[in-house]
Amino acid sequence: MSHRNGDNSGRRGSGWLTPSRRNILAGIAALPAMSLIPRTSFAEAPATSVVNTTGLAVTDTEVTVGILHSVTGTMAISETGSVEAEKLAIAQINEQGGVLGRKIKFIQEDGASDWPTFAEKAKKLLVNDKCASVMGCWTSASRKAVLPVFEQYNGMLYYPTFYEGLEQSKNVIYTGQEATQQIIAGLDWVTKEKGAKTFYLLGSDYIWPRTSNKIARKHIENHLKTKVVGEEYFPLGSTQFNSVINKIKLTKPDVIYAIIVGGSNVAFYKQLKAAGIDLSKQTLLTISVTEDEIDGIGGENIAGAYACMKYFQSLDNPNNKAFVAAFKKMWGEKTVIGDVTQAAYLGPWLWKLTAEKAGSFDIDKIAAASPGVEFKGAPEGYVRIHENHHLWSKTRVGRARPDGQYDLIYETKDLVEPDPFPKGYQ
Repeated sequence: MSHRNGDNSGRRGSGWLTPSRRNILAGIAALPAMSLIPRTSFAEAPATSVVNTTGLAVTDTEVTVGILHSVTGTMAISETGSVEAEKLAIAQINEQGGVLGRKIKFIQEDGASDWPTFAEKAKKLLVNDKCASVMGCWTSASRKAVLPVFEQYNGMLYYPTFYEGLEQSKNVIYTGQEATQQIIAGLDWVTKEKGAKTFYLLGSDYIWPRTSNKIARKHIENHLKTKVVGEEYFPLGSTQFNSVINKIKLTKPDVIYAIIVGGSNVAFYKQLKAAGIDLSKQTLLTISVTEDEIDGIGGENIAGAYACMKYFQSLDNPNNKAFVAAFKKMWGEKTVIGDVTQAAYLGPWLWKLTAEKAGSFDIDKIAAASPGVEFKGAPEGYVRIHENHHLWSKTRVGRARPDGQYDLIYETKDLVEPDPFPKGYQ
């Protein structure tokens, strides 16, 4: 089986995480869209005493950031792409002159799919390494584990995953979607397009799937006036789904609403197909399976399923075509790019743009300058940071193809305003 996995083997070929690949920070062609961003000459760099008044890891020529994701454990299948995207963005930013005239140096730590480890590594990056920003986390459990650390030590986290909302922090920029942009919008779409009346909710057993399904249930029952016929959760890493699949076959829901994460997806979709559930006939809507997970699941096992995200690799726009080409050049032609991978790519760019707007690396100044920062070169299209530190972005629905990509079948005309605290859903 070839997918992003804990031992860093598989589809990337032998040695894809060797130092020579990890450290490709020069010679990467900058995206055409990046011409929208002015270059900074290293000779014009402002004085360190001006841009760094709080003791961050900033010298006259370098600024240090952290990368904190799981590259081992059950979440590696999902998080490896985020690491790759962040390193690509850093390489391109350095190629264009860095941030405030300084090249970005990164220190990478492995959260190892373990929430206490995330907290421990976050503290190291902020206290010991004095990172000017950190790109990191995937699960809400890991984000909740590190949030007190970032708030206590006044760090800045760029968090890339679609999530349940119900959170806002001065110390976090949320580059993925929150619930109103994904959960509620997706349920509205499937109800309208498929005439759905009954839903079976599934999830991995931790905060994001449980809270997301709580929001989903309230929307299904209170707003759509339809019915939830089942709801079940499974420990992270679970591989046994035959019992719930039998219940699904008995209840015959109009929609299977699946929020299973990480490596468990491989077993779930293979067992679903083996049980004779045809996703070209049985509507399944997921908010957790991107192209990264399909790379492990196998396109033939999930073809026909729908996903509500803001990004698909197949998006047809100049920014995305250049991004996909650059990503494959750096990480190999067989790599795939999912929603969270793209959102992770936004982190270093948004941080660069914010630092240059603020004229400083100081965290308080970055936090204050973030609202209104726009990134015209985003692969998903134009994005802008809201006052609540989430992004204005579009909602899209794709349908999985046998080749592991999604066909775009719906997108909002306009950017959707983020609302992390929707009334009636808390």
